[in-house]
Amino acid sequence: MVTAGGIPKADDPLYEFTKGKSKALLDVAGKSMAQWVLDALGASTSVENIVVVGLDESSGLTCKKALHFIPNQGAMLNNIIGAARKIAEINPTAENVLITSSDIPTITPEMVDWVVAQLQADDDMLFNVVERATMEARFPDSQRTFTKLKGIEVCGGDMNIASMDTILAEDSVWPQIAAARKNPLKQASLIGFDTLLVVLLRLADLDGAARIASKNLGIKGRAIVAPYPELAMDVDKVHHLETIRRDLGSSPKQ
Repeated sequence: MVTAGGIPKADDPLYEFTKGKSKALLDVAGKSMAQWVLDALGASTSVENIVVVGLDESSGLTCKKALHFIPNQGAMLNNIIGAARKIAEINPTAENVLITSSDIPTITPEMVDWVVAQLQADDDMLFNVVERATMEARFPDSQRTFTKLKGIEVCGGDMNIASMDTILAEDSVWPQIAAARKNPLKQASLIGFDTLLVVLLRLADLDGAARIASKNLGIKGRAIVAPYPELAMDVDKVHHLETIRRDLGSSPKQ
């Protein structure tokens, strides 16, 4: 699934470029951000059907793989649930879903396949993180926000995997997380105050923090350190947009 429902508001730094339209359709080196993402997914060997959330056929988006659209469901996690339901409708035997944002246009098919290859049979969720040194070597002016753990500083990637059961089960944690998305106290209680504490005190490494959070959420989740900073180079600010326009504008077109 490709989440593409974001429309910057007047106080958003990107509003001057979008003017009330979808951020996913911002032009980058002759193609929209979402089209760059779809080109990478379409050329990967690991993806079957693609569901775009928040846009429709009038967007002009195309893909080599079967492409489906559903409207914005109103919130990020609701979009994920809605897209998972659409995937279940398209392919009732689907077991896992790759969740990708539409604003990481520097990704490649090889990166998509690498992420999928990290999935293990008993994983409920798989999260990507990128080390600070890796991120800043590729994108020196990315200005990402990094979380400090024991022995490592990381930022989150925007391409992750979840099992269909985890998203759609009646007792799924997703509705709880969606309901808590604007309440940091509720969010902390969902992943566990012990997780929050060990992160704040930098007592846990990446695997340790993931194990504690997984236990509290009742799922098996893993965090993997990705060698690809492009997975975390999402466009949130004007300087991000300028960075990827320079990067893709000077690269051979995919």
